[in-house]
Amino acid sequence: MSSTSLIEHGFLTLATITPELRLGDVVANTAYIKAAARRAVGEGAAVIVFPELSITGYSCGDLFYHETLLLAARNALGELAAYTRELETVLVVGLPLAMQGRLYNVAAFLSGGRVIGLVPKTHLPNTGEFYEQRWFSSGRVWAGGETANVNNTEVPFGTDLLFQAENMRECVVGLEICEDLWATEPPSGRQALAGATLICNSSAGNELLGKANYRRELVVQQSARCIAAYAYANSGPNESSTDVLFSGHGMIAKNGQLIAESERFSFEEAMLVSQVDIRRLLHERRLNSTWFGETAQPFRRVLFTMKSPGKVSPKLRRRIPALPFVPSDNARRDEHCHEIFAIQTTALARRLRHVKTQSVTLGISGGLDSTLALLVTVEAFARLGLDLRGINAVTMPGPGTSARTLANARHLCKELGVSAHEIPIHDALEQHLRDIAHPSDHQDLTYENAQARERTQILMDIASRTQGFVVGTGDLSEAALGWSTFNGDHISMYHVNIGIPKTLVHHLVAWAAHARYVGSARVTLEDICATPVSPELLPPSANGQIAQETESIIGPYELHDFFLYYLLRAGCSPKKILFMAKHAFSGKYEAETICNWLRIFIKRFFAQQYKRSVMPDGPKVGTVALSPRGDWRMPSDAEATLWLKELDAQP
Repeated sequence: MSSTSLIEHGFLTLATITPELRLGDVVANTAYIKAAARRAVGEGAAVIVFPELSITGYSCGDLFYHETLLLAARNALGELAAYTRELETVLVVGLPLAMQGRLYNVAAFLSGGRVIGLVPKTHLPNTGEFYEQRWFSSGRVWAGGETANVNNTEVPFGTDLLFQAENMRECVVGLEICEDLWATEPPSGRQALAGATLICNSSAGNELLGKANYRRELVVQQSARCIAAYAYANSGPNESSTDVLFSGHGMIAKNGQLIAESERFSFEEAMLVSQVDIRRLLHERRLNSTWFGETAQPFRRVLFTMKSPGKVSPKLRRRIPALPFVPSDNARRDEHCHEIFAIQTTALARRLRHVKTQSVTLGISGGLDSTLALLVTVEAFARLGLDLRGINAVTMPGPGTSARTLANARHLCKELGVSAHEIPIHDALEQHLRDIAHPSDHQDLTYENAQARERTQILMDIASRTQGFVVGTGDLSEAALGWSTFNGDHISMYHVNIGIPKTLVHHLVAWAAHARYVGSARVTLEDICATPVSPELLPPSANGQIAQETESIIGPYELHDFFLYYLLRAGCSPKKILFMAKHAFSGKYEAETICNWLRIFIKRFFAQQYKRSVMPDGPKVGTVALSPRGDWRMPSDAEATLWLKELDAQP
């Protein structure tokens, strides 16, 4: 991977550092900050955030009145600014700064050997253990103009500053200091509305029982409200412990997710390094029409140059999950499955109540999708107190049906207590193929589609006879790829699985097997989970095994679900999707293989929109959905040329 790849794809490497500290010893603290910054740069950090008043220490008390301390802090500021030229990085440090007879608690933005700007703290806590108003003035009372003279240089000063990276236009940095985050209206809210995508908070929050959890929630929620990245650096236990203790709590969050957190209570340096996808934040903002608002406060943008691309570490530090729809944590995955199952069953129950029917029909193949649809239907009937015999589960064995799937379909219907029907389609298929003059031994697309449409006809007519409706079984991945027969299995009256990607369907059935069922029902569900995914439209092999495996035809579903998530949810370009997929599936798929399946995904996704334009009703489950009445409105005749051209240009 080239060294420019991270910035090129919108990834920014951040570090929060709680350095070692000698309270009031500015010379020692400056050395600690420089050494820590160098180590962070070695880890690829382009923006490094230090705690509040990090040059002096936060808990200096009335020493803040002394010219000796204040002058030393000014000199250290110049020294650290010069050091950023050598490191080619951004530093955010804190210091007390005396200006026009007042003292301000300031966060300094340093880059390229200069002090780029100074942002004074707005909200000064003055209750309980805090009494900052004894020494400092709020940035709101500053009346000295747009700049302040610091070490004989005019530097932008004020609460209206944002810092714009010239060589990474997505990166706009806003600064707030500790209590600013805890205020009713944090400055970061206005900064985000004015364009800030990264908020850096230099903080000195002491520890109290339960406070760490509250602080964590504040950081995460503010990153969500701002649709921004949030880097929080807190003072550590080397601050004074006369009456309170500081823990060195560092956090990096992005749009409501905590992506990294440091250990607390360490006397040694505590460094946290992670990466955020800044470009994706802009995509999230474009999607959210209610997020934008008016900010009465105008902001000045001060330009700086992001760390030289030649110096950026090529290492992607953050893990990119190979299964973005499936939580890796078992407990969280079970929680997701429980919630999804509830959404599906409630949605179907609502439709049953509206139609005022006690009968539904669905095709059962012994595969994952139809199994999940049947489990959801059984649960919905149970919630409404309806007789399970009103569920008409129809198995329709054809030329490609294997003994394994047919046996599982039969067992499942029996164990669940639904009305089971078995209607072979061999004769009807042969008749239909003769009617249209298609040789029965010519097993092409017409041969396959005829089976799907024959089965749909059976289901529709049974539903009509029983005064019910057909429950569809297809999933989100199949809709994205168009892996269904138009006017065949593509059609139903209600589509309970349409919001669920294939990689998640497997986990839902496995979860239901253990959370809802015991005995032989569980055994059957486990075997269904272990069965290869197949449409079973071509005859089995000589030994009776499934001969037609979907993933050998259209590609691995784990890759297609990855492509689907990052194309729709994150708005990524093919180039960026390929970049991330190579990391997520490193060691499993070669880059050329990933590229080939991505090309197929893009072609199919564009070509199959006409099927999605007439999709049946069905509940949205996650943040990716393809309903033409909800999330996805795309013309059926759009061209994939630009996307394919970009992909073909990749080495």
